[in-house]
Amino acid sequence: MTEPTAIPQREAMVENGLLQGLSALASAVVSMPLELEVPGVERDRALQREIAEQLGDYVVPRLEHIGAPLLVVVGGSTGAGKSTLVNSIVGRRVSATGVLRPTTRTPVLVHHPADTEWFRSGRILPEVVRTGSNSRRANTIRQIASSTLWPGVAVLDAPDFDSIDETNRDMAEQLLGAADLWLFVTSAARYADQVPWDYLRRAADRSASIAVVLDRTSPEALVEVRRHLARMLSEHGLADVALFSVPESTPDAEGVLPAGDVAPVVSWLRALADDEVQRREIVLKTLQGAILHDIESSRVLETALARQVDAAAQLRKDVESVYLASHAELMTAATDGTMLRGEVLARWQDFVGSGEIFRKLERTVGTWRDRIFRRKPTTPEEVEEAAVSGLHLLILDRAERAAEEVARAWDASEAGHVLLDSRRGLDRASRDVRVRAERIAREWREAVFELVAEQGADKKSKARALSLGVNATGVTLMVVVFAGTAGLTGAEIGIAGGTAAAGQAVLNAVFGDQAVRALAEQAGRDLSRRLEDLLESEAERYLDLLPDPDALEAAHWQLESAIESVDVPRGRRSR
Repeated sequence: MTEPTAIPQREAMVENGLLQGLSALASAVVSMPLELEVPGVERDRALQREIAEQLGDYVVPRLEHIGAPLLVVVGGSTGAGKSTLVNSIVGRRVSATGVLRPTTRTPVLVHHPADTEWFRSGRILPEVVRTGSNSRRANTIRQIASSTLWPGVAVLDAPDFDSIDETNRDMAEQLLGAADLWLFVTSAARYADQVPWDYLRRAADRSASIAVVLDRTSPEALVEVRRHLARMLSEHGLADVALFSVPESTPDAEGVLPAGDVAPVVSWLRALADDEVQRREIVLKTLQGAILHDIESSRVLETALARQVDAAAQLRKDVESVYLASHAELMTAATDGTMLRGEVLARWQDFVGSGEIFRKLERTVGTWRDRIFRRKPTTPEEVEEAAVSGLHLLILDRAERAAEEVARAWDASEAGHVLLDSRRGLDRASRDVRVRAERIAREWREAVFELVAEQGADKKSKARALSLGVNATGVTLMVVVFAGTAGLTGAEIGIAGGTAAAGQAVLNAVFGDQAVRALAEQAGRDLSRRLEDLLESEAERYLDLLPDPDALEAAHWQLESAIESVDVPRGRRSR
């Protein structure tokens, strides 16, 4: 076992950075995000609370004040007689006793008046509220100054660590983590129970300073039970702990046991109060164990945080890959001829087949018209509406499928499943996607019309553009974008097919091949940007539920650096 003297004087701790490093470690642990429900996260969160509480409640403030009074926390199972023992140590009733459970609802801290300032200052257990009376409020301690106790030692009656009340159990855990010395109280009826041994094992793992009191044991069974308890302590690596016996007896009206029955415990504590060197050794031993435990446990948290980083990255990848693919699929469908089907195709063929659009242009353009089956004359506005409606439905369909794909991917992991349950509707596109998709289709149409209006402003193409009208020219450009033929010229147009080729020929006649190519590319980029904005906003519904990746990485770096800053000073001391 490492000697307690491995922890130096306060001045040396400041100089070699241990105190600063532990403060940084406490800050890193407290702020560490464990938001995602990855496997084992409840255990990780419990460990995080445990480390944060011990560093903040005990290790850092105790390192800053090594010579402060010794805090003895009296803990044990329900009905072990802790409160009666505390009353007997103090010599008067300070803690409630009785058959109703739990008797200790508000922990009671008793100290000599000379030590009042230390415990009232909040250096130890700074987050716990002090009160002068019993309180049912959580996170409070009743603080009592009593001249019957000795300067240099304080006694704290903690709640049962197997209490039926979860708040009491949590408080007992926190108080035991802030103890310089753990005084475990058990009885003949409870000494073999599993729960106290779990606590004692953890205390042994931390090299904490411990004493054990066998309480409420009949005189005739005392020797046998004590011998068995001592053997169990040895088997659990606790052979060196101080073991006291308090025979079963009746307390007086003040709840105090006969002085002779508790004399060994009282004498031992009084000797500690009188011996500053021994008190310091106890403090250093407990501190050494607590620091080593907290450092090693923080390494476990490093792994836990890495699991959070990995889980968040995978969930983010699930979302981003789906919506990236959705954008690519939408643009492909919008520019590979998919849109030129059904109603859009019928309206376009009717419009082209009316002949009016070609009569106003050269004969060359008219020959392309002849390849289209004549139908009932259709206005440009009807083609517009069909195109807008088709694009709207295409966007809506892909947005819905994207939401379903993300939901399936997330549902395959525990973290994703919990996130899906946390907010309704994540398996569908957002409620307003229908309206936004239609707005995108209509605004893109208007943007296309503005493009052809601007392109037709030069003198060379102005007359032809005006003869067609902005709407007819704009609709034709939309069809060319949908068909994906803007880069074709000459004989390639004919090969592409009559429907797309007719529109291509019209625009080429109005603006020229190069200008048409530029217009179609610009219109396509504009549509791509609008679709990207919509899909990004849909993806944000999921991404907003995830921890910020930069914050996760920063937390991981902060924890790693804090552990290193503590380990380096420890390493220097050991060399």
